[in-house]
Amino acid sequence: MRVVLVVEQLRRRVPGGVGRYATGLLQGLAAMTDAGEAVPDVVLYASRAPAGDDPLAAYGLEVISSHLPGPALTRAWDHGLVDAPRRADLVHCVSLASPPSPLAPLVLMCHDLAWRQVPDTFPRRGRRWHEAAFHRARRRATRFVVPSEPVGRALIDAGVAPASIVVIAHGADHLPAPDRASATALLGRLGVEGDYLLSVGTLEPRKNLARLVEAYGRARPRFPATWPLVVVGPSGWGGIAPDGADAGAVAGVIPAGPVDDATLAALYERARLLAYVPLTEGFGFPPVEAMRQCIPVVSSPLPSLGGAGLIVDPMDVGEIADGLVRAATDDDARAELITAGTERTRDLTWTTSARAHVALWESVR
Repeated sequence: MRVVLVVEQLRRRVPGGVGRYATGLLQGLAAMTDAGEAVPDVVLYASRAPAGDDPLAAYGLEVISSHLPGPALTRAWDHGLVDAPRRADLVHCVSLASPPSPLAPLVLMCHDLAWRQVPDTFPRRGRRWHEAAFHRARRRATRFVVPSEPVGRALIDAGVAPASIVVIAHGADHLPAPDRASATALLGRLGVEGDYLLSVGTLEPRKNLARLVEAYGRARPRFPATWPLVVVGPSGWGGIAPDGADAGAVAGVIPAGPVDDATLAALYERARLLAYVPLTEGFGFPPVEAMRQCIPVVSSPLPSLGGAGLIVDPMDVGEIADGLVRAATDDDARAELITAGTERTRDLTWTTSARAHVALWESVR
């Protein structure tokens, strides 16, 4: 079986959670191959390759690159002007950005319906595109993959046939070994000594950073030391930059900008906790990344938690502040959260996720 994997997100400046899913799936497929398991012939499909080194070449798979740049290719898909590659038994899209596939079944990952659930956190143009893309996906897709039961229920409420929805959880084992030297150097440049709290994610309105920063400001006087809040992540949309988000308005909030995955792993393992309170997520990668590094998590009620984090209302600044204090200072609560997180992430592997994808592909080709 020849599967064309549409990975346009990996050509984007900020791949985000969609990009994490794409790379995690490829990681799982590679692990299956290394273990001698049967894996389809996977081909990567994306927009025009950048000048110089092509990051898609690192996966050791055949790559089909359009002659169109990313924005033009996506628009061409939207208007039905460019189809998926024809030499395919199945086409799998890692997001709602999907080409027509007249000759092969189309499987599509729908990460969430956030543009409907929290519309004010999306630009107007983004809402229009997501809504139109969702309607195109309903026409084009043979199956929808979702990362959690809540997303599946949201799709059913939106009119998608239940029989066409398959829940496949993401993995949590994608971060490499921690680069402790890099993390130490970064923290030194930021002036961070000793313990700190950590926030991770693309800086955009849906991530709710403003309320988290306010909550941290309330919690900070209750800590036994002036532990800073280190904010890691690239800027998304909404005018929130890595050195902004009003972070400088609250003492102790230190923007770090984006970091590579090995540095991120080391930042997790040295932090007292991860604070992650987005308004909505279909899964939520940072909590499971933190749990695998054995630190407590204070989070919105997200599917990835599996009940293992200290759950707070993302709209309640006082509740977030109380959660930060408890997870940072209560030794018994910290131990319980770390144990629960370790148990939660033990079986969340990309190999397991990849096996479920392969089984789905084989069932619909």
